[in-house]
Amino acid sequence: MACTPKSTTTVDEDGATRILAVHPDVLETHILTRLDGPTLASASCASSQLHALSTQENLWRNICHSTWPSTDNPRMHQLISTFPDGHRSFFSDSFPLLIHPPVQNHPHHPPSAPPPELISAVDIFYRNKLIFSKVQETETQSGWFRGSPFRIDLLDPKDMVPTPIEKPNGQDTCKDLANNLSLSWIAIDPTRRRAANLSGWSPVSVQRHWLSGEMQVRYATILAVDRGSTEFVQCGILVTCGGCEGGEMHVREVNLQVEDMDGVNLNGKESMVILERALESGKRRRRRRRGGREEEGRERYEEFLEKKKERKQRKLKREWRLDMMCMASGVSIFSAFWMFVFFR
Repeated sequence: MACTPKSTTTVDEDGATRILAVHPDVLETHILTRLDGPTLASASCASSQLHALSTQENLWRNICHSTWPSTDNPRMHQLISTFPDGHRSFFSDSFPLLIHPPVQNHPHHPPSAPPPELISAVDIFYRNKLIFSKVQETETQSGWFRGSPFRIDLLDPKDMVPTPIEKPNGQDTCKDLANNLSLSWIAIDPTRRRAANLSGWSPVSVQRHWLSGEMQVRYATILAVDRGSTEFVQCGILVTCGGCEGGEMHVREVNLQVEDMDGVNLNGKESMVILERALESGKRRRRRRRGGREEEGRERYEEFLEKKKERKQRKLKREWRLDMMCMASGVSIFSAFWMFVFFR
């Protein structure tokens, strides 16, 4: 005989009905299904009953599909089902802003080997409407990948994705794209069943290319790494819109690269080590609302640019000092030579 869960107390002393007095079927079907991921996670901490209801796989599956449409395909279903708590674990990994402090190499704990493949789940929205969605698998073990500059391209050079974005119109288009074009790029390690979102959702910069006139929208996540001395790298995602037809633009390019503070693109081997450490840093992430993530993402990007500028200035000063020392040495040698010639 089935038992119907009941609340021990239905009203507070002031007569207000408690949430636990609501029938579980009503809670699960009509209330919890209307919550977003962070709110549902908070609700699960309120009581043991809400925790049991809020951890249902179907709730988190629907939230993941609505947040990232790329997760709604057979390959992703199979992959996410291997995570410890299914879609709930996947959301917990993929939603927060990625914060990755420097990780020091320890002789007894060498860095984990990169996975044999990296899976990218990418979604682009314009004014909250999906315009591009793709899941791509990238092989990471070949010598060509490990030795070449790291770059993942989601579109072939001849491919174009139509959009409702109007023809570029100077600063108005830049402002429109900065406010309305959002992107999510989730990197997934299928071997260790970990995921991380490499995009801050909103662009950190929007520029119009001086020659082609194409709009270049950049998203970025800044990671701290340890490469002999602690520094930062940029996981940069570039979306290029152009090829206007009928007054609307097309998405012509979507790619991911990893760049250090000298502006050099890292190779596949170095990039995978950095990404693997980022995927391992789940406990160091911060879960925030969308607006907070966007603001902090831009702040970290601006700090990266400032540090990059300072690094370049220090490098120029060192080169200037070296040039002056070389010139002084040259003058000294030249003077000594002529003194030897005249006074020998």
